Amino acid sequence: MDLLNILQSQNMFYEGKGKRLYKTSDKNIILAEFKDDLTAFNAQKKSSEDGKGILNCQISTQIFTLIESKNIKTHFIETIQDKYMLCKKVDIIPIEVVVRNIATGSLTNRLGIKESIAIKDTPLGNPLVEFYYKDDSLNDPIITDSHCLLMGIANIKEIETLKYLALNINNILIEYFDKANLNLVDFKLEFGRDKDKNILLADEISPDSCRLWDKETNKKMDKDIFRQNLGNVTSAYKEVLSRLSNIH
Repeated sequence: MDLLNILQSQNMFYEGKGKRLYKTSDKNIILAEFKDDLTAFNAQKKSSEDGKGILNCQISTQIFTLIESKNIKTHFIETIQDKYMLCKKVDIIPIEVVVRNIATGSLTNRLGIKESIAIKDTPLGNPLVEFYYKDDSLNDPIITDSHCLLMGIANIKEIETLKYLALNINNILIEYFDKANLNLVDFKLEFGRDKDKNILLADEISPDSCRLWDKETNKKMDKDIFRQNLGNVTSAYKEVLSRLSNIH
């Protein structure tokens, strides 16, 4: 596909916090452009760092390729140049599926659990799967299975599929990041329905959507660097990409 022809203003049909989406000549394929923008706290904090979009696209490419190799279907088709990804068009299910392996972030504030500073300190005996309703105007509230059914977001079978896929992806990524000397603390997933109503993993998996800690130092290697004013995001993302690229 001709990238220059796709990247015309009339072809852009959506712009979010981290990506712009474009129509292509195939109604079942879209082009995602990864942006350099940084946002936190429901976009109340904003910034930008050159090269962040490229890094997230490259990291997501490696992870989607891995997940596809494990027989989990994603929307990923191929990456074009540095920050453009061809994807199968899906209707996004308005649920952010969050998997937590260690207690930190909003979980500790919400439940009064002591925040962990290392994997060995976690009070979570098993990975915790949570659903959040994707609605910025409501600050993405946490929701239950019953809420999903009440609002018609997903049926019972789809809810179970989301949980099953999330836990399987978690197992894959824990092992993957472990090889890169990184602990996967928690992460967010988004899913969508393709033209045949199949559920596919969508959006991205990158340090923007994962909490990653260095296994030896517990140094943060993710967007918490931006959230907590800990330094330069792109330098950490470059390190993550380098480590993942060196896995054999």
